[in-house]
Amino acid sequence: MRILGIESSCDETAAAVVDRGQRLLSSVVASQLGTHSKYGGVVPELASREHLRAIVPVVRQALRDASTNFEDLTAIAVTSGPGLVGSLLVGVTYAKALCYARSLPLIAVNHVEGHIHAVILEERQQGRDVPFPALALVASGGHTHLFEVSAIGSYRLLGKTRDDAAGEAYDKVAKLLGFGYPGGPVLDRLAPYGDPRGVKFTLARMKGNELDFSFSGLKTAVLRWVERHGIAEEIAQRRELQKAHAPPSMEQWLAATPQATRDMIASFQRTVIEELLRRVLVSADEIGAESIIVSGGVASNLGLRQETNRYSGYRFLFPSQSLSTDNAAMIAAAAFPKFERGEFAGFDLRAQANLPLA
Repeated sequence: MRILGIESSCDETAAAVVDRGQRLLSSVVASQLGTHSKYGGVVPELASREHLRAIVPVVRQALRDASTNFEDLTAIAVTSGPGLVGSLLVGVTYAKALCYARSLPLIAVNHVEGHIHAVILEERQQGRDVPFPALALVASGGHTHLFEVSAIGSYRLLGKTRDDAAGEAYDKVAKLLGFGYPGGPVLDRLAPYGDPRGVKFTLARMKGNELDFSFSGLKTAVLRWVERHGIAEEIAQRRELQKAHAPPSMEQWLAATPQATRDMIASFQRTVIEELLRRVLVSADEIGAESIIVSGGVASNLGLRQETNRYSGYRFLFPSQSLSTDNAAMIAAAAFPKFERGEFAGFDLRAQANLPLA
């Protein structure tokens, strides 16, 4: 029993094959970084066009890597939302066409649920099951959600961002400072070279649901710090560095980043991590979580991973770096419980930019 997963929710075209034993047989990801980096962010129309170019060769490569033919597949799973609707539409349309041509069942997967299954997949590959109830933090450029996961397929939303997602805050601050896109990983690598207490940022205070997140105030605080310190020349230098070197090395970034800015970056990262973990730990205690799943692009953040080591009383589960960012392995893995429950989609399946995880 093998399921082909297809993911195209944003700017990465991905396909993967997973078997019933939760063995990852192949995972192929085509990045659009080169297309969007010069614009400082993802351009939806360009993303859709790149998906059109990439989806057929990516799926073919995933099948080849898995030594699998279409005749060997049991079903095809596809991300139906949330995400950029044009990007989603490419994956959904192609998956429906394959299912129609090959008489295969179609399974629709929520992108956020897929990120949770990235951890479940890798734990099972190690011969372990994720203990439930679990608390799941899905943090990326488009999402920052907290869920109670009482069992596979059973989710209760506890909190979410009211404005910017955590990953979006990273990328916007990096762009403001002249580090380009995507700049979140650069800030993460620079943070250890600064003083995390060097700049005092205020933690967000939420009215209503205290488990909700907000990062727009922190992003504005960074902007005010930049304006007060008059670092326009420094920012311009880093932008020129990007033009001359693609991408710049860490040594070059350090040479172009004075200590005061390093301290601010370290303080920004400390504040984001504190915002995330403060709510995670409160939620975990409230629901009596046996494990804490941290997934999504922000799960790649080394500062976040290192900080969780301080909390030995909690069992934190992270995906590998390759399955933290968008991929299709997590989509195929999330499809197996749906297949067993007979949750199949019809050919009227639509791409949905906003799709809650029930």
